[in-house]
Amino acid sequence: MQMSSRYSRVAVVLHWLMAVLMLGNILLAWSIDLVPEERIRQVIDTHKSIGITVLGLLVLRVLWRLGHKPPAWPEGFLTLWEGRVAHLVHIGLYALLFALPFSGWLHDSAWKAADTHPMTLFGLVPWPRISAITSLEPVQKEALHDLFGEAHEALATVFYVLFALHLLGALKHQFIDGRKGLQRMWF
Repeated sequence: MQMSSRYSRVAVVLHWLMAVLMLGNILLAWSIDLVPEERIRQVIDTHKSIGITVLGLLVLRVLWRLGHKPPAWPEGFLTLWEGRVAHLVHIGLYALLFALPFSGWLHDSAWKAADTHPMTLFGLVPWPRISAITSLEPVQKEALHDLFGEAHEALATVFYVLFALHLLGALKHQFIDGRKGLQRMWF
């Protein structure tokens, strides 16, 4: 594969670091009901820390991309419809990579026990909650906690679908079509 059709090292590192963190967060979210009661808070706090980390990495990734145009697809690599679907999936993933952590942050900020359980990233770095939410009356906070929790779960469901489409598309092009697309986003 020509070097001009490959992503930069920074883009590759950010892509795979975010992919690993997102996969880990999916597994954490799915494991909550399987975790003993005394460990649930630790799992949730780790999930929140990873989500905020992904949000920070997304900001870095968008800033990097603004200054570094992605490589063009090699001629004939994708059909017209594949290119359009890939573009829509990427836009959706970027939007959800912002919306998911933000909706989780809103959800956590409306948590009734937020005052007695400070939020820290990986137990090390204090992280603020959204004061416009934390300063509301308890009844309003409870209603928003439920609303933001439902929104977070709905966004997660859409994310799972797009994440799977992205992964399956990459694997299809690589192994079924023999197009060697993974080399564009590999080390």
